[in-house]
Amino acid sequence: NMKIILILLFVAPLALSADKDYSSVDSAGSPETKSRFAMLDDVRILANGLLQLGHGLKDFVHKTKGQMNDIFQKLYIFDRSFYELSLQTSEIKEEEEQLRQTTARLQINNEEIKNLSQEMNLKIEDLIQNKIQLQEKVWGLEDKVTKLAIIQPLMQETKEISSLKAFVEQQDNDIKQLLKIVEDQHVQLDRQHNQIMELEDKLNHIEFQELTENSFTEEQPEPETIPFPVLKATAGRYKSDGDCTALYHSGERFSGVYTIKPNGSEAFDVYCETKFGTSWTVIQKRVDGSLDFNQTWDAYTKGFGDLNEEFWLGLNKTYSITKQGDYILRIELQDWKENKRHIEYLFSLGGPDTNYTIQLSRISGTIPNALPEQTELQFSTADRDVDAKHDSSCPENFLGGWWHSECEETNLNGKYVTPRSRARLDRRKGLYWKPKKGRYYLLKSTKIMIHPTDLKSFD
Repeated sequence: NMKIILILLFVAPLALSADKDYSSVDSAGSPETKSRFAMLDDVRILANGLLQLGHGLKDFVHKTKGQMNDIFQKLYIFDRSFYELSLQTSEIKEEEEQLRQTTARLQINNEEIKNLSQEMNLKIEDLIQNKIQLQEKVWGLEDKVTKLAIIQPLMQETKEISSLKAFVEQQDNDIKQLLKIVEDQHVQLDRQHNQIMELEDKLNHIEFQELTENSFTEEQPEPETIPFPVLKATAGRYKSDGDCTALYHSGERFSGVYTIKPNGSEAFDVYCETKFGTSWTVIQKRVDGSLDFNQTWDAYTKGFGDLNEEFWLGLNKTYSITKQGDYILRIELQDWKENKRHIEYLFSLGGPDTNYTIQLSRISGTIPNALPEQTELQFSTADRDVDAKHDSSCPENFLGGWWHSECEETNLNGKYVTPRSRARLDRRKGLYWKPKKGRYYLLKSTKIMIHPTDLKSFD
């Protein structure tokens, strides 16, 4: 646009000068008329140039405004990002300062305890010396009493000696009690000193401490698993499309993804895991937190994820399998120290009209139970909290769909949290196994599988 304007400004004078030359060379028959036409042409050329100049300036102003708006928007985004970064930096500095202050207070207390311990040791030594001196005096008095008894002293002297002996014995008892109190205080100071040292170790190894406290190390190791008892298969007895167990008895003996078609439902893929001389249908698997389990009700109904990695099979599919007969629910857990535990339930699962109500009854396992037994629990998600008796929403508070009961901490579909996490709130929303009377077990991986209790149900 600027180039066009400059060309017009350059051409206009040339045009004017050309017109003037042309008018001067022309015949002088009617000079007044030609002069008048020449002025009109100049005015038109000049008006046309000014019009194009105005359009060019208008376009240039619009483009400049657009560029300025883009610049202002980028500056706003930059200011907001810088403000959020400043807030995060301030929070980190506050946490570091609190940790430094705590460490400084502990060091001061440690020094004070050391000084008190040294003073108590000196006092104990002084008391021991006093005790020895008093014992020597008592022994001397006993010798004198013995000699006085031999020479049969007067009654008054005997009373004085007895009172003196009683006084000495009382003093000796007081000294013994004082020594006992001093020793108890010394032991207590040593205990407090050890506690302070432990606190310092915890401050220096927070991640390791969190990992140790939330593992299965205090539980008994998982015993060698006894193969699950299964009825012997008979040729043509089992339908090949009932579930993974039926596929196993039809000849499919390897773990992997297979297609099944339970009675009255459409065909769909499942992951079959071969173990204990049979095959289990896996309905949930978590290994590394690569899949977000904070999904909607529709997602939990239909299923989501990759069957070869992390996934949730889906409530509809699980229900179509379990309505064929009685099933066992097996939950396998692994903590961050690679310790493994499991628990098995007899269970029943309701259909969509019951919000997929589940009812459990524990039959075996190597970890304390953390799910209510003999209780009908309805499935809930953040967008569909079917349990209205609670003031707050369990799925919103703990993330992920689950069979909630009084918003307990146990939720195997919760947020995946690693031991390095510093946020207390995130840890409460993490992947935990929490018995009613017990501590949290921070989990690294989970697996939920089902297996029929009696293969006759597939006849």
